[in-house]
Amino acid sequence: MKDLRNEDAPILEALNRYKSMRVLPFDVPGHKRGKGNPELTEFLGEKCLTIDVNSMKPLDNLCHPVSVIKDAEELAAKAFGAKHAFFMVNGTTSAVQAMVMSVCKKGEKIIMPRNVHRSAINTLILSGATPVYVNPGTNKEIGIPLGMSVKDVEKAILENRDAKAVLINNPTYYGICSNLKAITDLAHKYGMKVLVDEAHGTHFYFSDKLPMSAMEAGADMAAVSMHKTGGSLTQSSLLLINNDINKGYVHQIINLTQTTSASYLLLSSLDISRRNLALNGDKIVDRIIELAEYAREEVNKLGGYYAYSKELIDNDAVYDFDITKLSICTLGIGLAGIEVYSILRDDYDIQIEFGDLGNILAIISVGDEDLAIERLVSSLYDVKRLYAKDGAGMLDHEYINPEVVLTPQEAFYSEKESIPIEKSEGNICSEFVMCYPPGIPILAPGERITKEILEYIDYAKLKGCSLTGTEDEKIEFINVVKG
Repeated sequence: MKDLRNEDAPILEALNRYKSMRVLPFDVPGHKRGKGNPELTEFLGEKCLTIDVNSMKPLDNLCHPVSVIKDAEELAAKAFGAKHAFFMVNGTTSAVQAMVMSVCKKGEKIIMPRNVHRSAINTLILSGATPVYVNPGTNKEIGIPLGMSVKDVEKAILENRDAKAVLINNPTYYGICSNLKAITDLAHKYGMKVLVDEAHGTHFYFSDKLPMSAMEAGADMAAVSMHKTGGSLTQSSLLLINNDINKGYVHQIINLTQTTSASYLLLSSLDISRRNLALNGDKIVDRIIELAEYAREEVNKLGGYYAYSKELIDNDAVYDFDITKLSICTLGIGLAGIEVYSILRDDYDIQIEFGDLGNILAIISVGDEDLAIERLVSSLYDVKRLYAKDGAGMLDHEYINPEVVLTPQEAFYSEKESIPIEKSEGNICSEFVMCYPPGIPILAPGERITKEILEYIDYAKLKGCSLTGTEDEKIEFINVVKG
């Protein structure tokens, strides 16, 4: 094994060597280092286009790494405390798919919270695995789903001893964390694997001031969105494995769905960002915490808004909280989160991560400055001053317990018919309905359509949420299982 150091960046170094070699390209991509597409080169820059290259001997191959990509993955595993790290270029969606498909085959059970990202339920459609949903706790005061209670997970495990795995999303979009260590130990006691959708938790690995990471808790696999809070390019991610997980088999599963034409722009961004975090992660996260805590304090001084934090902790459905998340409840000013989101974007040129029916989330990163926080806070003050109204009739929750009738795969591939959504009550849904972001389904394939769900969808439309998932782009018709 090579003597690899945190300071190394094997993919970056290989690309720099390649650029100095003046290789004549008779391979793909067809733009030939930008020469064939001057307009694209002008837009993205020559430096970018010259490293948009194909896999080749000096640059290794993501489908079967033996040199520089292998070295870069080993360094990532070291930085994240994992047995191995796979570089993913199809986003964390592909990492979640690989996790589930590595441990669950068709018909086998997996225990998971229902407020998972659509990528997890998509995986059930692909694999045929059967979900056992654990309904999360809810906080109606701020209108959000919480984490999973250990008692609820234990009940699900005892009632489904044949389940192969437990999947946990930690943290949630809002920053809520479950008791990861207790759930992991419990699942392992009964011979189940633990998979963690850690899309929003990259930074957990680089600070002792934040909740426990999946690898520290002893989880078997974790999907980590490096691009969200780790500084890499959009669509680049990591899949971490631990314990006795078979690396070779997981790689075979990854290669079922991941591209054979991996982008070196994405790969090099993972390599560079890993090096930066390994060398400076504690300082980076300290700065993010400082900015987020200041922003939360200033927002709460405005009145009406509620930027929540560790006071939500109840050692049950809220075991811990990610203090880097600036999650703000807007119900106190009589506006849905999506309304505040739209006003900030349209009137103040401020793009936040998402707005739902009761909350907004502003992502704070090392790329932010004090002045940016001040602008956000002052804009929120203006929104309150100009648009606040009586909150009567506001929806008080973001989660409805589903009635699961069929597995997602059975429902999705069943014979179906399209009917007006207002006449669909009582039918079994065969597609998704969700607000995106955050991408947590309101309805998933196999679930009964109820009056409460239809009222929720109507309310979301009224408030301006971006609804997606159905074949019908206007969400006026919905596909249901043909009776």
